[in-house]
Amino acid sequence: MTRVEQAKAGIITEEIKLAATKEGLSAQTLCNHMANGTVVLVKNRLRTVEPLAIGNHTRIKINANIGTSSSRSDIGEELKKMHLSVKHGADAIMDLSTAGDLGAIRSTLLKECPLVVGTVPIYEMALIAREKEKSFLELNADEMFEVIENHCKQGVDFLTLHCGVTAQTVSRFKEVKRLAGATSRGGTILMEWIHHNNKENPLYEQYDRLLALCYEYDVALSLGDGFRPGAIFDSTDRVQIEELIVLGELVKRAREKNVGVFVEGPGHVPIHEIATNIQIQKTLCNGAPFYVLGPLVTDLSPGYDHISGAIGGAVAGMAGADFLCYVTPAEHLRLPSLDDVREGVIASRIAAHAADIARGLPGAIEKDHELSRAKIDLNWEKMLSLCIDPEKAKAYRDSLPPSDASLCSMCGEFCAIKKSKSVQS
Repeated sequence: MTRVEQAKAGIITEEIKLAATKEGLSAQTLCNHMANGTVVLVKNRLRTVEPLAIGNHTRIKINANIGTSSSRSDIGEELKKMHLSVKHGADAIMDLSTAGDLGAIRSTLLKECPLVVGTVPIYEMALIAREKEKSFLELNADEMFEVIENHCKQGVDFLTLHCGVTAQTVSRFKEVKRLAGATSRGGTILMEWIHHNNKENPLYEQYDRLLALCYEYDVALSLGDGFRPGAIFDSTDRVQIEELIVLGELVKRAREKNVGVFVEGPGHVPIHEIATNIQIQKTLCNGAPFYVLGPLVTDLSPGYDHISGAIGGAVAGMAGADFLCYVTPAEHLRLPSLDDVREGVIASRIAAHAADIARGLPGAIEKDHELSRAKIDLNWEKMLSLCIDPEKAKAYRDSLPPSDASLCSMCGEFCAIKKSKSVQS
């Protein structure tokens, strides 16, 4: 049985109990949410990591992307990024490698990573086509599904697959005349395959075959948004919504087959459209957990896209998004460095926590109150320990001369906290 089947049968497993405790929910409540599909408990049945609960009434989760590229393929460097992401509070890791021995990279990552791991199998499909000295456009359905099955067999916990890129949505894409086109790597690869072969997307046409694989390994399906907007001009257009309608239908079919499923979302979205995007997704996809890539609220922020993404992530989380993909300062510019990864994870964690407070998640705001009490007491050690990034905060404190150790150098003798206490006493 998959976890979805167990939940539908009312079987409260040790995994459900563990996840419920971490989320501050009763096991029965979590089980009910899993049964109706508004929460997905992610973990390949072959792995021994703790399952990750994503969805309704759970803490907003953070995903960190790592992976090699054609310009830089160093598995050691990517493993450092993974460990750094774990250290700073990421909840999941996605391997987006597009160069090197992808099977070996994945195997190493799955062995070393203590978190759930996701992949985008279409990247490896493209590399396999090159190894066979042919174009991806020449791959057939069997070759595609062989790659997907290998990812499942290796232990990947969730798969991003662009099943909503169909002949119809590609036709719509041609009509809308976007400013930035389509910006999903996996989505555009499949779009080109459909256009070139004049055939339906095998991942859509043989969706039941895909669900059977996910069922066998209890792998969660992350329905990728192939037509996510890559410019705020293109946000919430007809092709984005049409793909979302298709994904809503695929969510229903996955649930019927007892497969855990969640939905990916945009992208680049102006801040005033974010809540609308979340509401549309939740409606069309029957409350399925929503995984947003940022969203970035402006196109002008290269070098600071982690800030743009954190603003969008906080608004999206407040509106109902469940899973935030981090954005680093290197987005749109280069492969992220270790420092970029750290900044991206921290920015997304701030966004998620701010949204958890806004949503009234039990226990979220109490952490802020605890830090504020430490601040009022000028208890620097405790205050620093409660920060989202204690190391960076401590480095700022340690830069002060010893004579200023009890205060901060902003206010000094005019410390507002001390003057407040003198009036209150």
